[in-house]
Amino acid sequence: MSPSTESTTQTADQPGQYPDGVIITKNLSRAYGDKMVLRDVNLSIRESEIFGLLGPDGAGKTTLMQVMAAILDPTEGSCTIMDHDSVKDAYWVNSHIGYMFQGFALYDKLSIEENMKFSADIRGLSQDLFLARQERLLKMAGLYTFLSRPAGNLSGGMRKKLSLCTNLIHEPRLLLLDELSLGVDPASRKELWDMLHESRDDGVSIVVSTPYMDEAEHCDRLAFLHEGEVLAIDTPSNLHSRCTGHVYELSTDDRGAAHNALVAHKDTLSIRHLAEHVHFQLHTENYIAPELEATLKQNKGVIEAVESSLDDAYTMLSGGEKSSAYAERPPKIHLPERLPEGGLIRTEGMTIRFGDFVANDHVTLEIRPGEVFGFLGANGAGKTTFIRALCGLQSITEGNAWIGGISVRDEHRKLRNHIGYMSQRFSLYPDLTVAENLSFFGGVYGLSRSDKKKAIDWAVGVTDLGDVKNNLVADMSGALNQRLALACAIMHEPAVVFLDEPTSGVSPAARYKFWQLIQTLAEVGTTIFVTTHYMEEANYCHRLGMMHQGRLIGVGKAGQLIQELPQEYEAKNIEDMFLAYIKIEDQRIDDERVV
Repeated sequence: MSPSTESTTQTADQPGQYPDGVIITKNLSRAYGDKMVLRDVNLSIRESEIFGLLGPDGAGKTTLMQVMAAILDPTEGSCTIMDHDSVKDAYWVNSHIGYMFQGFALYDKLSIEENMKFSADIRGLSQDLFLARQERLLKMAGLYTFLSRPAGNLSGGMRKKLSLCTNLIHEPRLLLLDELSLGVDPASRKELWDMLHESRDDGVSIVVSTPYMDEAEHCDRLAFLHEGEVLAIDTPSNLHSRCTGHVYELSTDDRGAAHNALVAHKDTLSIRHLAEHVHFQLHTENYIAPELEATLKQNKGVIEAVESSLDDAYTMLSGGEKSSAYAERPPKIHLPERLPEGGLIRTEGMTIRFGDFVANDHVTLEIRPGEVFGFLGANGAGKTTFIRALCGLQSITEGNAWIGGISVRDEHRKLRNHIGYMSQRFSLYPDLTVAENLSFFGGVYGLSRSDKKKAIDWAVGVTDLGDVKNNLVADMSGALNQRLALACAIMHEPAVVFLDEPTSGVSPAARYKFWQLIQTLAEVGTTIFVTTHYMEEANYCHRLGMMHQGRLIGVGKAGQLIQELPQEYEAKNIEDMFLAYIKIEDQRIDDERVV
């Protein structure tokens, strides 16, 4: 079977209205000028299934969705939607599907009910039909009690659920959702997927694009997209099985030596640096070459065969990613002074209020130097406020926080050159080159001329930016901008680095390189503080902290937090664990109100 040939495994009996598929693409290609962004895409999407388009930013997912929605025409080949040609019958297709693009159009000044009414009116629904469907959809989404709330006052998760409801109000038989849960917290994401499964069970065909491997597990079938080409079409379980016998994890006292041994060996397919292990794939099934095994078992190395993930399957099908040699350690530039307690972070009863609203509620936490600490929480849980306070950008109402022994509340100016911050939107200057951005940030950090050159050379080397130093940021891909943002955040060798959603949308290969560098920084004592909605990313963290409604509701290693759950809560993964702790905290709050 060729990589792009569909598996014959069936997920359900084929419904009868569109026996060949509700969407069929034949040799579909799409170009923008001289750039071909889709190449020979052949798909047959069945009725009443959730079909996932999985791939990083730039893989062609959005372009393919827009062709399926009859917004873009194919450059070559064809696309048929419910037996209608996407070019000749574009108007019919537009009026018979639900299409939710990444920006999801809502009217912020209109209420939830007014947004729903507008969507129903433009589709010609009667008042009785509108009211019945609105009640059912908004109750399913948990929004029915907020009918009069303006859309502009909704959280990101609530906005996505409302947008989904507006696209379901005319009961389309086909729903196209482009990165439905981008930027949505795990709790809201689960609610969105519950809605999708209920719609699928009602006979709706759903196509959803996503860069998140863990989210793709919810789909009935998947197409892996890589640089505009379909690598494989299959069920998640069958994609997992393709890697069985190829995947291992290594615990070792010298991950750098293990990494370089794996890079040098011809049988290595990919390397991924998790918090406690080096996760690697080999080309050969159920076999590790004796010389490689002996080298890996040095420095107290223990090798264990493990189950594969969709990350592993995607990496295998896209050709693997061995990365380069293990990242060099920082060159120890000469800052005016080092913090007395290095990268130690401590908070005691830290509380932040905005009027009557408590954003952080008596948070007490300690994060050790050299620890990779993951911060999980729903939108509005208080994560961003917590980081802003630690960076000295937000006043502390009660309690205090210390970084490296310096009081954040009283002496935050002393901390500026000892903190690195990589925001989700990458604070870069698009009209400057890579080298000019790095030089600018080196000046902001107060580096001397010689230290700036040393710092830039190191940062460029460990982030693999040498070939693009003279490129304008505006002309670079998201993955390259991510690496540059990280380089700017770490070039001055800060004691603490704050990373806000650091790898959203990048390819598995780019994510592997990113986390290899993060583990290198942690090894030399840099504290890494990560916020993420991507549950897979939690596996790269030594410990996790979970925030809910401003309170810290759990701290520890992922396995420890799962074990500490009461028996009535079953958690198979980090997402299950996180949602269980939220339920426990909500019940505790309800009990307090009763008392």
